[in-house]
Amino acid sequence: MIEYNQQNMGCFDLGGKRLKSKHNNYIVGIYVRLSRDDERAGESLSIENQKMLLTKYIADKGWKLYDVYVDDGISGTTFDRDGVQSLLNDAKSGVINTIVVKDLSRFGRNYIQVGQYIDYIFPSFGIRFIAVSDNIDTAGANSTAMDMMPITNVFNEWYAANTSRKVRAIFTANAKMGKSNMSHAPYGYLFGNDSKRTYVVNEEVSGIVKRIFELRAKGISPGQIAEIFNAEKILTPRDYLVKQTGKYLSTQSNHLWTQLCVRKILQNPAYIGNLALQRRTTISYKNHKAVLRPEEDWIVTENAHPAIISKELWDRVKEVEKSVSQGKKTRTGLVHPLSGFMYCADCGSKMKLEYYSLKKNGKKSGIVYTFNCGGHKRYGKSFCFSHYIKAADIEKLICDDVKKRAKFIIANEAEVKENFILKQTQFVRREQFDKQTELVNDKLRCKKLDSLIESAFEEKLEGKIPADLCVKLIEKYSAERQELDIKINELEQVLSSVQQANIDAGEFIGRIKKHLRDISVTRELCLELIDKIIIGAPKENGQPQNIEIYYKINLDAA
Repeated sequence: MIEYNQQNMGCFDLGGKRLKSKHNNYIVGIYVRLSRDDERAGESLSIENQKMLLTKYIADKGWKLYDVYVDDGISGTTFDRDGVQSLLNDAKSGVINTIVVKDLSRFGRNYIQVGQYIDYIFPSFGIRFIAVSDNIDTAGANSTAMDMMPITNVFNEWYAANTSRKVRAIFTANAKMGKSNMSHAPYGYLFGNDSKRTYVVNEEVSGIVKRIFELRAKGISPGQIAEIFNAEKILTPRDYLVKQTGKYLSTQSNHLWTQLCVRKILQNPAYIGNLALQRRTTISYKNHKAVLRPEEDWIVTENAHPAIISKELWDRVKEVEKSVSQGKKTRTGLVHPLSGFMYCADCGSKMKLEYYSLKKNGKKSGIVYTFNCGGHKRYGKSFCFSHYIKAADIEKLICDDVKKRAKFIIANEAEVKENFILKQTQFVRREQFDKQTELVNDKLRCKKLDSLIESAFEEKLEGKIPADLCVKLIEKYSAERQELDIKINELEQVLSSVQQANIDAGEFIGRIKKHLRDISVTRELCLELIDKIIIGAPKENGQPQNIEIYYKINLDAA
């Protein structure tokens, strides 16, 4: 029989057996825990003090100590702790039949999970649980201390929540003063010797950071950048930190650049001189999953330290990140400039790149690149028909079209800018209204769930509902609350990115002028100017194929 497969609680297989509720021979597991916040309480809560008190307690009882299970520097709001998991595994296997802690908060500060263990799981295994300082002993189910246990649990969780708020407030205050709480500076920087630990450029590796941004601006993917750096045997930021500090980090590393490693650098505004603190947080003091805060909630000090890259390069990279085209490599490692930009007009599939070699006198004399409907190539005529076109033909069309439209846009800059700003403003307002309405409704639901959780607990204390129903209701409401927290965070991120997705019209015109000097279809040109290209089916009787080029702003001539 399986009971309680809760998150972070493990799965307990009772196998149809129960340990007897009374033991003639108590085999005890002592559990001690100290969090970073508890360290402020001094010796009274120290690991050694807890061990001494509990060891004396079981010695006075004449019980047998099996082992001491320790978690040092870990919050009690989570049960994902090595010490407590080892304790629970030994309890599950029958190695111990009694658990002794100094007080209930040492075992945990999550009132739902603590209650489930003490009220349901431990009795199922015949485990006696004792919290010495709180006078809680499950062998005396009718004692006053056991009656007060739910209130003690709630108070312990309130304490954790209150402490979390105080710690966050300290971090926020430091961030507003421009003080970094980070253990090490971002890759490419070192901490200065001033009180704020202002970043100073690390000339040894700052060039690598700049190179990452330059490669990405040209359309090279983070994965490909990682491959380049691995081939060149450049130390990863993590390995460089170890080399620099001489301190090995606890988590494992394969000593290779990865896509994630490159993306973290590309997303850090420190490289344009902005100190952005409180970029990440946890969902709550109980759910420690790290999430990115919406940008409007970051605490940003602009021009706080020397920049490694220009704002222009930063903006170009952000635009590449938002592009619909990611591009795929051929077997030879090439990413064609148009890869990922072209779509079939009839089925909407991306156009698939193909190529073949030209031969002259039995020797290769060049390569011809072609595109065709991806749906047709994968599924055949029953899905879609051929939209075959040579890449060279599209490239010529793009060059001619850019030249023609660039002349118009340069001659009518003021009109183009005015139309662009009007359209973008309308889009932003519509997008913000829809997301803002959804966000408000979700936040109202969160407040309602908080009220329902509080009401369920009060009704349990007043005896209006049984304890098991109270636990089920609180679990249900809490689960929905956590899901909404994640959704709200995502909505706030979308709202913060709506305005940043827009390209400045003046900057775009500057790009047009730059490419007008020497127009050739490169990956960089496509990423800077083109949104997508729609390829129609080949026409019969020699009529031209219908091709539509969509630019990142409206370049249509009057």
